[in-house]
Amino acid sequence: MNRRECLALLGTIAALAPSALAQQPTTMRRLGVLTVTEDDVIGQAPLAEALAAHGWKEAANLQIDWRSGDGDRPRIAKFAEELVALKPDVLFAIGTPSVEELQKRTATTPIVFAVITDPVSQGFVKNLAHPGGNLTGFTDYDGPLAGKWLDLLTQIQPRVSRVFVVYNPATAPFAGLMLRTIEQAGRALHVAVEPAPVHDAASLAALASHGDGGFLVLPDFFTMANRTPLLAAVAQARAPAMFWSRIFVDEGGLMSYSTDSAEQLHRAASYIDRILRGAPAADLPVQNPTKFELAINLKTAKAIGVTLPPSMLATANDVIE
Repeated sequence: MNRRECLALLGTIAALAPSALAQQPTTMRRLGVLTVTEDDVIGQAPLAEALAAHGWKEAANLQIDWRSGDGDRPRIAKFAEELVALKPDVLFAIGTPSVEELQKRTATTPIVFAVITDPVSQGFVKNLAHPGGNLTGFTDYDGPLAGKWLDLLTQIQPRVSRVFVVYNPATAPFAGLMLRTIEQAGRALHVAVEPAPVHDAASLAALASHGDGGFLVLPDFFTMANRTPLLAAVAQARAPAMFWSRIFVDEGGLMSYSTDSAEQLHRAASYIDRILRGAPAADLPVQNPTKFELAINLKTAKAIGVTLPPSMLATANDVIE
């Protein structure tokens, strides 16, 4: 390398150094995370990795306080109180009950949410493009999705003509919004749609008696936290079921059509990063999901005696055999 090239290189390094340093925050900041379920559904390690990709490293320049509610509303409320009292720079809320409890307790601390259904109708934000206030984030649902769930369920042979929609009214207050879409789709598909609210172990066990139809399990962290007894009741009913997360399929459910949770996590980390660097939550638009995954458990299909069309299997993102 000659002298001119060496000087040019040093000049380039000098010019880049300030911006490079700006991308590596040195001041310790604080993030509070509240999720509805005890399970690591979203993933602590993946969230930490996603934030590290933006320069925020746990214990180095970011302290993360984790709280999980195990599907219990009073527990979620207690943890929301704790997190707000810690005065974090930003809060990350996973699931509707988490958002509701945090929103009750602070109108100033920025809140990024994920896995939320229709935040406008639930009153979390004014509109998607301009949320206003201190909340913004990412939804796990758009209007046509509920109809898609039902359409996929009715492609199974023998054909399902009756579907029970499973949800907990206490942890899925948005269920009515989805039910209207599902009922509309049901009329077009000539399928009877019946709500099947659950709220405890007894109501979950009672689902086993619904062997004369299929199940559509709505996004609801109660069903996630109680998926073992739910899956046991569905298996006893020997009925086809559509779930809102592929975790159910991994553990024996028939199929799921859902958002990519890893994508939601990375997108949420980008908003947390922008807020930590000074962006107001009100200026960050709420975003709907962009990627969906179809997962199918063929072992379960054989066990309950149903057949899925080759076209569905061909388009599935993952098939468990």
